[in-house]
Amino acid sequence: MTRRAKQGFTLVEVVVSVAVLSLIMLATVSGLRTLGNTAGTLDQMTARIDEIRSVSAFLRDALENAVVGSRDASPGGISFGGDTQDTEPTAYFRKIEGSLEWRSKVLFGEAYGGNYFLRLARVGERLVLQWQEPGGGFEPGDWLGQPSRNILDGVELFEIWHRSGLEEAWSREDYDDIENPPGHIKLVIRANGRFWPELVMAVQR
Repeated sequence: MTRRAKQGFTLVEVVVSVAVLSLIMLATVSGLRTLGNTAGTLDQMTARIDEIRSVSAFLRDALENAVVGSRDASPGGISFGGDTQDTEPTAYFRKIEGSLEWRSKVLFGEAYGGNYFLRLARVGERLVLQWQEPGGGFEPGDWLGQPSRNILDGVELFEIWHRSGLEEAWSREDYDDIENPPGHIKLVIRANGRFWPELVMAVQR
């Protein structure tokens, strides 16, 4: 047996081995941490996309199913959502003070739904949807205390734009022609530090 074999590893060799092993462990830990951060970011992006899709789909359906009709008496006419008056469903649309109000056929679940007045508005940092039954009226009553649902949290910006036709310019002015809705609505939303894709939706006319 040689003299080197009897002596074993030198101090320099041990130090170099430990240093190399430390670098390998550091690279492994950094890689795992990066992988975990990437997975977390992907989960957040997926949740945000799902949120955008669900909110967009609901609002698009509600606006595209906006009620059209007149206030003229219609004996034997169909009524919706507990409205017992003998008239056809009446159109209603209003954009005022940063809120959007309209009348639409809405289905809540499988067996609960009908013709409702809806209101979409920003309340603090929340985007809130309220609803109420027509109750025989052509316009909604007081919205205070009406059923509501949080559509989105962490809202920093909520703008409502409208236009009459495809060739018209967008406007943010209040729209109070309740029986003649605009052709399109555009919602601009910033929530949790990020802008949503602009939601452009056709309105039933």
